[in-house]
Amino acid sequence: MGATQDITQAVKRAAPFVGAAAGIGVSLGGLAIGYGLLERNAFSIRHETVALLPPGMPDLRVLHLSDIHMVPGQDAKKRWLESLAGLNPDLVVNTGDNLSHRQAVPELLEALRPLMAFHGVFVPGSNCYYGPRPKNPLRYLTGARDKSRNLAKYALPWQQMHAGFGAAGWTNLTNRAISKPVNGVRLDFSGVDDPHLKLEKFAGWPRGSSTAGEAPHVRIAVTHAPYQRVLDQFTDSGADIIFAGHTHGGQICLPGYGALVSNCDLPTWRARGLTEWEHRGKTVPLEVSAGIGTSRFAPIRIACPPEAVLLTLTARD
Repeated sequence: MGATQDITQAVKRAAPFVGAAAGIGVSLGGLAIGYGLLERNAFSIRHETVALLPPGMPDLRVLHLSDIHMVPGQDAKKRWLESLAGLNPDLVVNTGDNLSHRQAVPELLEALRPLMAFHGVFVPGSNCYYGPRPKNPLRYLTGARDKSRNLAKYALPWQQMHAGFGAAGWTNLTNRAISKPVNGVRLDFSGVDDPHLKLEKFAGWPRGSSTAGEAPHVRIAVTHAPYQRVLDQFTDSGADIIFAGHTHGGQICLPGYGALVSNCDLPTWRARGLTEWEHRGKTVPLEVSAGIGTSRFAPIRIACPPEAVLLTLTARD
């Protein structure tokens, strides 16, 4: 009985400290969530430079947008998107996941209208087709896939969105390859439908005349989700640069460490930023955006602020 009494007394003495620790944990968790709610609107512009244009060509400014996840009433996001037109890009690349609500298309198109004055291309993500659903956040840490097949009730009006993009002159790259002259250089684009939904079908690269390959040109590959199978295919086919989104940069990161997950098979250290993708002896710049929005069911960011990317393409030496 003596040992039992000692344990009981020890538990009683420790109880206040355990309660205090639990209280501190709850407080820290509340502070983290509060900070995350603030950081989701800490919009930023990341600047990058890549030398891949033909020699003698002027710089080309590419604005990369991804994962806007628009919800009605997001006025701060809307104003910031409108302000990006002040960057005067030569080209806008939109890598999908534009919506997070069925009623968001009018506000999305209004927010992007100033940018639609510029050349633009786009591919869809899964949250262009289907709205987000409440999910267990541990699913992202374990890598478990959502086995739900009842997606119809979450369908989003992506046709209306794509029609708005097209009416403004932006080009749909969904499993398509097209050429577009911009600032005196021919840009060859190849885009795929969302690999996260396994909808991608690589269309190759645009075909021109027998001498088209001799003209100054750059091959730009565009995808929403940067799955390795897609990056490898783009790289093997001769892409000069690859644009992708989807990862949210990890969305909740550890300071000094980075992303815990990428929500695909991309290594987490590549979940945000400009890196080099290598496959079969070829190396291609890979630009992955941390994205602008979040799912409306997980509206926080920690150590991973929302971003647009202004990437300046310069001439090779």
